[in-house]
Amino acid sequence: MGFKRFDPEDFVISADTVTSTVWSGFQPSLNSYFTSSVQKEGTSGPYYLNVYQTSSNANGSEIQFSVAFGDVKGRGAVDFDSGVPGKSPSRSIYGQYRTLVLEDENAKFTYGSNFTGSYFYAINVERARYKEKLFPGSLNLTLSSSNSQLDYLHLTDNSNEVSLPTFYGTQRAYQIISGSNGKSWSSNSGANGYSYSGSYGLFLPDISVILLNGAALDDTSEPGETGIGDGAGIGLNTSLINNINGDNASKLFVHISGSDGNSRNNIFELNSQETITSDFVFIRARNSEFNYSENPSYISGSTGEVIFNYFINNPQTFPTCVGMYNDSNELLAVAKLSKPINKDFTKEALIRVKLDF
Repeated sequence: MGFKRFDPEDFVISADTVTSTVWSGFQPSLNSYFTSSVQKEGTSGPYYLNVYQTSSNANGSEIQFSVAFGDVKGRGAVDFDSGVPGKSPSRSIYGQYRTLVLEDENAKFTYGSNFTGSYFYAINVERARYKEKLFPGSLNLTLSSSNSQLDYLHLTDNSNEVSLPTFYGTQRAYQIISGSNGKSWSSNSGANGYSYSGSYGLFLPDISVILLNGAALDDTSEPGETGIGDGAGIGLNTSLINNINGDNASKLFVHISGSDGNSRNNIFELNSQETITSDFVFIRARNSEFNYSENPSYISGSTGEVIFNYFINNPQTFPTCVGMYNDSNELLAVAKLSKPINKDFTKEALIRVKLDF
């Protein structure tokens, strides 16, 4: 065994970006949607609704994302205490995302340049579906319309139309617009794919959250590519104002899944993004190094002489692995070669070791 200290130029650090789909089974698009009546009727039901790719009772069924509704005044849900109006699950959801995204309990969500919304629908991608973050530009979400005069709404983020994202607190955010693959459609009647009520929401890739602007989804005054609500659909309506449980999470689920009967191949496409940092270590064996073996079969046990005279002036070794040690002579890592390398005084070897973190 031979030892050699690394030089500073033997180390190189590299970072590579890897993308993959977030849905179970490595599917590029989510086309089937199921919910669980047990979860919906349970203690978490008033706060959010889990969505599965198969029946929740089937083998291999996994949560893909969850849907929630938040309102700054607590509308759209039953109050925790009838004697304290406005304190409800929808207000808790609003406050939770306001703290998470805006990092200020007095701040308001702004969609586009200046539209301030008081309620939203939140789509939270299940954490087990990705490793690091979501991939901007990969969002393609189709929502069916409850308005018979409309078709359906295609949503994406505007990451391919802006040079820098917007920051809400410390969170990177992109506006959600009408379009596909990170760009708006030129045929949109609204500027830059916006509705008359600002953008359609915020895409927050670092925390896997999609916030949909409720007012934009309920806007049916705009012709052509418009909202999916109609006052009694998924938006803020009379039942919400009266603090009746409007079950808004289920209303949005209906338009995502197309279970309202107006579906035309509803899809939900989304990819994840991961930055893999690698350390490359270059092991350099020069022609004069690592040519003699310490294998006991090379040396006579009684005299300590080399048994075969041929190896005195023309030794040969066959390295098979590289061990990395610290200054305390502790083995930290082992890199195995795909096949032994023939090494003698006429050959040099350069071995590249890659360490991923």
